[in-house]
Amino acid sequence: MATGTPAPEKTVLITGTSSGIGLAAAIAAAQAGWNTVATMRDTSRADALLAAADAAGVAGRIQVRQLDVTDPDSVEAAVAGMIAEHGRLDAVVNNAGAGHLGTLEQETIADVRQVLEVNFFGVLHVTKAALLHLRATGGRVVTVTSVGGVVGQPFNEAYCAAKFAVEGFMESLAPVAATTGVSVTVVEPGAVASEFVSNVGFDPAVIDAAGPYAPALRAYIERTRNTFANAAQSPADAAAPIIEALSGDRPAFRIQTSEAARAFVGTKLGDLDGSSVLALTRSWVA
Repeated sequence: MATGTPAPEKTVLITGTSSGIGLAAAIAAAQAGWNTVATMRDTSRADALLAAADAAGVAGRIQVRQLDVTDPDSVEAAVAGMIAEHGRLDAVVNNAGAGHLGTLEQETIADVRQVLEVNFFGVLHVTKAALLHLRATGGRVVTVTSVGGVVGQPFNEAYCAAKFAVEGFMESLAPVAATTGVSVTVVEPGAVASEFVSNVGFDPAVIDAAGPYAPALRAYIERTRNTFANAAQSPADAAAPIIEALSGDRPAFRIQTSEAARAFVGTKLGDLDGSSVLALTRSWVA
């Protein structure tokens, strides 16, 4: 009986894998049989990922590479190196991001621009570098956004602006990319128990410095702490839909990672005049 040529092993590049959802997604992708190029800005922070890979028995499927999403040269070098080694790219997962807490009157435009550099333009740098190779394999772009990419949230103006931009860009790109065989998906987590939250920096001194916004900020932080204490997903649970988007036959464009995220996003998508969303978010700062 004739035997066919074995199908080549698929390769995925994932950004922001030193912790949280990115780390969990890298482990899960490797467990699902993907050759996983796990990238991070600072590879000295790879110990947690490598330990998790070893514990899961997938260390041989995970390769760590340096990639700073805000540096086009770094992105190009990482993608080129991956292609040189593996010969193909079947999917990219845009996960790298940074939280930010603040309000416009009390920060500079440069502060806001930096949030967009990481959370929006970083996604564009990686996706642009990947598309040529994804067209060759009929691959996939999976981008981790946030429920904050659908619903604007108090004191998250810059962060939500960046995530809104990602959602709009990817929603516009999706039908165009599909004509060349590339699928595009956004994954929207809600509250996730990870280092991302601590990286936002809920420093009491921030409240003290908030002046007229201090009462609203205090109320928002208290509400957010309660949400993350009582309703946060684990990074592994939040990463599971990413793997579904990589492996499913026809992944949806927009995927939420939990029932809570679905209900929250649904508030916005069914709110034609904005009154429902603002009634909800105003209660967070009352």
